[in-house]
Amino acid sequence: MPPFLSYEDKTPEVSSRVPLVLVHGHPFDRTMWTPQLAAFSAGRRVIAPDLRGYGSSPVTPGTVPLARHAQDIEELLDFLGVDSFVLAGLSMGGQIAMECYDRFGGRVRGLVLADTFPDPETPEGRRSRNAMADRLLAEGMRGYADEVLEKMVAPYAGPEVKAHVHGMMAATAPEGAAASLRGRAERPDYRPLLTRVAVPALVVVGADDTYTPVADAEAMHRALPDSVLHVVAGAAHMPNLERAEEFNQVLEKFLTEVDSRS
Repeated sequence: MPPFLSYEDKTPEVSSRVPLVLVHGHPFDRTMWTPQLAAFSAGRRVIAPDLRGYGSSPVTPGTVPLARHAQDIEELLDFLGVDSFVLAGLSMGGQIAMECYDRFGGRVRGLVLADTFPDPETPEGRRSRNAMADRLLAEGMRGYADEVLEKMVAPYAGPEVKAHVHGMMAATAPEGAAASLRGRAERPDYRPLLTRVAVPALVVVGADDTYTPVADAEAMHRALPDSVLHVVAGAAHMPNLERAEEFNQVLEKFLTEVDSRS
C-alpha cells in the first residue's frame, strides 16, 4: 500500500551513514529543506515528507493532532524500510519530532530540534490558534503570509529567501493549516520527555527568532542529557534557509558524530 504522504527520498542506495529525516514546520512544505536536501544527499539518504495537509500531501479537514503527524511519519519510514535515522524538525516539525521520539524513540539515533519549544499550549495560546484557524478558513493564506513573513525570516533576510518562504505559506491549503493549528493547540507537555532522550541531540535557534527565542533553546539544551546548542547569528525563525551554510556546517558535524557512534 503506498504511503499517505508525498515525500522526497534522496540517495536511498547509501547505507554507510545514518539516514536523515527532515520534518518541516507550519505552514510550509518539504521544499523548506531544499538547501539541506542538496547538501546532504550527496553521501547520505535524506527523506523529507510533506506533512498531512501541506505541500502535495492530502488534506484532512478538522483537527490533525501532532500524534497523527508522527504516525504518518512512522508509516512512511516503515514503507521505505528505514529502521533507524537521525530525526530533525523545525518549529512545529520539532514538536512532531518530539512526538515521534515518544512513539518510536528506539529507532532514532540522533535528534535535531530547531527553533522549537516543548511546552504545552497555554489557555490563551489555545484560543489564539483556534481563532487563527477560523481566520485562515475564512480568508485564505495570503494575508497571513504577508503579516508573518518578517517574523518567519528576519526583515534583513535576502529577497530569494523571503520569496521562497512567502510562496510556501501562500500555497498551503487553508484547511490543512487550520487542522494542524487546532491539533497543535492540544499538544502535550514534552518537557519530561526531553529528560529521557537517550541519544545525542542538537538544538539550533536563530539569534533573532521571536517565535521561539534563544531562551527556549537554552532550556531545551539544559533538559536534554546529551546535547549541543548552536545559536545562528543573523537569522530569525528559519536559520536553515536564512543562514543555510552555517546551519549545514553545524548539522554536518552532528551527523558525523552520530555516524561514529552508530
